Amino acid sequence: MAFTSKNIFLNLSVKDLNRSTNFFKELGFEFNPQFSDETTSCMIISENIFAMIMIEERFKGFTKKEIVDTTISAEAIFSLSAESRVQVDEMVNKALSSGGKSFSDPQDHGFMYIWGFQDLDGHLWEIAYMDESAFN
Repeated sequence: MAFTSKNIFLNLSVKDLNRSTNFFKELGFEFNPQFSDETTSCMIISENIFAMIMIEERFKGFTKKEIVDTTISAEAIFSLSAESRVQVDEMVNKALSSGGKSFSDPQDHGFMYIWGFQDLDGHLWEIAYMDESAFN
């Protein structure tokens, strides 16, 4: 039997929890106060996907590895789907105007449109629209 998971939790370290939480609020994300405190904010990405944004000291409690230096290394690219090309542009432009940085130029592959940004701590986020009718 294949493994399946009901929920996905991304754990990300940040230097300033309030600043990072406010950044993502400006992008339109909501937070679950039940799973948030002075060390962690639970960002709701969708009904079953969450980003646990936590200060470095709290994050270090989950691993013995060094926290990646996002100024020189990429830990991952977190890709989120969008409903349209316009929504891709809107989200990335909000991120850029809220203090984020671009890490890629928009990429138009015809059936798929992608653009990405770095958040305030250098984590890479990619927003993608895929025209599913191109596969029918």
